[in-house]
Amino acid sequence: MNIQQTLDELKSRPDFSENVGMTLIHNGTVRAWSRSDRSTVSAIEVQPDYERIEEIRQEFLQSDGIYDIIIEAKSGTLSPGDDLLYLIVAGDIREHVKPVLAELLDRIKAEAVSKKEIIR
Repeated sequence: MNIQQTLDELKSRPDFSENVGMTLIHNGTVRAWSRSDRSTVSAIEVQPDYERIEEIRQEFLQSDGIYDIIIEAKSGTLSPGDDLLYLIVAGDIREHVKPVLAELLDRIKAEAVSKKEIIR
């Protein structure tokens, strides 16, 4: 995802400025170490469940003050430093946008993405 291009497209919508006062972005990347024991990771194999991701997205679009949510999840074998997951949440005020981004991220990671670390 080209974040700037995506933001520009979002901002070009005629009703954007009437509905959006905050846009938060999550750019998850592949770590070079395992969360469980900090061993060295040479790659990960990741498989998103795109249908489940869209179901979760639709659920959060119903949240108060949320204008739009854009998600891009990568699949396949990825190396440390590679982009893994993009989330963009646009909404009216921070009290609405911040918790949606946090819960959306946690739900997608728990319910819609499987990954296997390849340890060196």
